[in-house]
Amino acid sequence: MALCATGAVTAVLVLGQAWLLSRSVSSVFATHSMDGVGRWAALLGLVFCGRGLTSWATEWFSHRASAAVKSQLRGDLLRARLARPTDSSTTSGTLITLITTGLDALDGFYAKYLPQLVLAVIVPVVLAVAIATRDVVSVVIIAVTIPLIPLFMALIGWRTETAVRRRFHVATRLSDHFADLMSGLPTLQVFGRARAQLEGLRRTEGANRTETMRTLRISFLSSFVLELLATLSVALVAVTVGFRVAAGGMNLQTSLFILILAPEVYLPVREVGARFHDSADGMAAAEAAFAVIDRAGSASAPACSPTTGSSPGGIDVPSPRDVPVVLEGLTLTYPDTAAPALDGLDLRIDPGSLVALAGHSGGGKTTALDCLLGFLTPDSGRIRVGDVDLVGASPDTWRVWRRHLAHVSQDPAMIRGTLADNLRLGAADATDEQLRHALDRCGAHSLALDKRVDDDAEGLSAGERRRVAMARALLRVELGGAGMLVLDEPTAGLDDAAEATVLETVRALGTSVLAVSHRSAVLEGADVVVTLGGQKARP
Repeated sequence: MALCATGAVTAVLVLGQAWLLSRSVSSVFATHSMDGVGRWAALLGLVFCGRGLTSWATEWFSHRASAAVKSQLRGDLLRARLARPTDSSTTSGTLITLITTGLDALDGFYAKYLPQLVLAVIVPVVLAVAIATRDVVSVVIIAVTIPLIPLFMALIGWRTETAVRRRFHVATRLSDHFADLMSGLPTLQVFGRARAQLEGLRRTEGANRTETMRTLRISFLSSFVLELLATLSVALVAVTVGFRVAAGGMNLQTSLFILILAPEVYLPVREVGARFHDSADGMAAAEAAFAVIDRAGSASAPACSPTTGSSPGGIDVPSPRDVPVVLEGLTLTYPDTAAPALDGLDLRIDPGSLVALAGHSGGGKTTALDCLLGFLTPDSGRIRVGDVDLVGASPDTWRVWRRHLAHVSQDPAMIRGTLADNLRLGAADATDEQLRHALDRCGAHSLALDKRVDDDAEGLSAGERRRVAMARALLRVELGGAGMLVLDEPTAGLDDAAEATVLETVRALGTSVLAVSHRSAVLEGADVVVTLGGQKARP
């Protein structure tokens, strides 16, 4: 609405500018006197100041709208990611590109393209009506030629949209490649394959450069075409007006008025085509962002949705310390896959028991944990905690259930700070003595509580990271009220002595444990081992 108002004011100021210029120049030629020129100049100065003010107001409104939209999209993207934390269709590299440079490109749409689009709708109509009151022939020429600019703009725009979408795809592929390379660099160095990845990175970067140059070439050529069309159209109006002035069929003031307004009629439409390229990157990023948000919105797992505050519609879920947790006939097939990841999984976790999930990699063990945590909703089956069935339950019910769990993933998350800060995520009121005791029971005797941890657990080895995560889970069970440990490869990266220490600590807790593991020590120490397709109980 504000942009429409500034567009209307701009149109009126352009009319005033054209009238003042044509009137002042024609009066000088008619009277052969410079009297009154100062007054005309002062009025023109006011018009120029008004146009500068409306230009500033247009940019201010546009940047505010851009900031609001980017903020909302970034919030929606983060909520969508939290709603589907196990979604592998959007990699971390792509998500980072979207949230940062991708959505920043929306400034080109809101600050450049959208204001010109509003002006292109308002200004040409107002100015064409003003020209029609003075000369019908000129307005007919304008009416015939001005649609050519949107026509060519649409043809070029389709080509630009395709090129920009392809360039954005290549750019996200480059970011994903680089992110994967950085995360796997230690492993590549161990096996001497780090330098071998350099050629692949060069090829991806070369493809990105090629697509960028192709997009710029289309942008420059399209600007030339639009400028040429606008120039020829204005020239056609100027030629007809000039012939009629020479023949005495039009006075000087009217001809000047038309010649000053004619370029202003074409300018907003021409600028829309030029600014379309500024908006293309942002629109490509916005489409990718909407795809991520729509996938989260169409997900059939309401339990994954983040919730805050009290739980007005939630059911009080009993603690796994007191009742068994039973998975019955869980079946889940991921989109675009033929074979199910889970096919009728049956599992029972009695209070105080240690149940291990075994099987080959990719067999659905982590998928079963994700279902238990509420990150995925099975196609069929039930997850019962006592008499409460969690499948299809409200987000608040799932939030209550998660309070009973202490989860250690394959890649435990750490925050920037000290080890003590990370451990207190499991129990905020834990004392230093309790933190130290938890670390010692997980075999982390050499780690000091004041040790600094940077982003992505930098400063900790893989084994130390897992020990800290286990200690944090212990604190959550003993001090945070959790009644069940959910562990995904809890002893991976640990030596035999550290593994034995961790298992002994877990068994001593006396709480329910569901562990995914390939390690023989974990499987031998479990009360029940469940393999996909079969189950055997240990005494």
